[in-house]
Amino acid sequence: MDITSTINILFHGNQLKRTARTGWVQRGVPNAENVAAHSYGVVFATLILAQLIEEPIDMGRALAIAALHDLPEGLTTDIPTPAWRYLPSGVKTAVERGAMEEIVADSKFAPTLMDLWEELHEGETAVSHLVHDADKIDMFIQAIIYEEQTSNQHLAEFWTTPHTFHYPQAQAIYNELRQRRSQK
Repeated sequence: MDITSTINILFHGNQLKRTARTGWVQRGVPNAENVAAHSYGVVFATLILAQLIEEPIDMGRALAIAALHDLPEGLTTDIPTPAWRYLPSGVKTAVERGAMEEIVADSKFAPTLMDLWEELHEGETAVSHLVHDADKIDMFIQAIIYEEQTSNQHLAEFWTTPHTFHYPQAQAIYNELRQRRSQK
């Protein structure tokens, strides 16, 4: 075991606890969650959604991908969606891939971690679809919570364009969240 590269990866994961979710900060949310909190939310949403969908899911792989999905943000920070629209297509993934490669570079399990991360970004498997859905579900739940806690009108933009999910069960949860939000 290469203890140095293992500790390096663990430090990068720990950095997510100090990396703000800047989309919330930009919209004036006080004490906004960090990337690690969001990553936990995605792991938990993945666990729950996996129970609901009919397609067989490799739970270990799904949870591993959910845990890794934002690891590069320890180096790149959480650059919010509005900023990426000003950059060339594909740059976000390329930059995050480079960060991911740097984070895992010296470890003997780098190929395994990169394979998991790439599966999510290729977006072609049932597991990657599940984690993408979980990522969005966590974000929309957090938006509702922040709206309720802060009466922040800057979060309404999250709801202006309806989102389409891969799985009907995730879509049903989202639709119910929209309905609950509209009743308040």
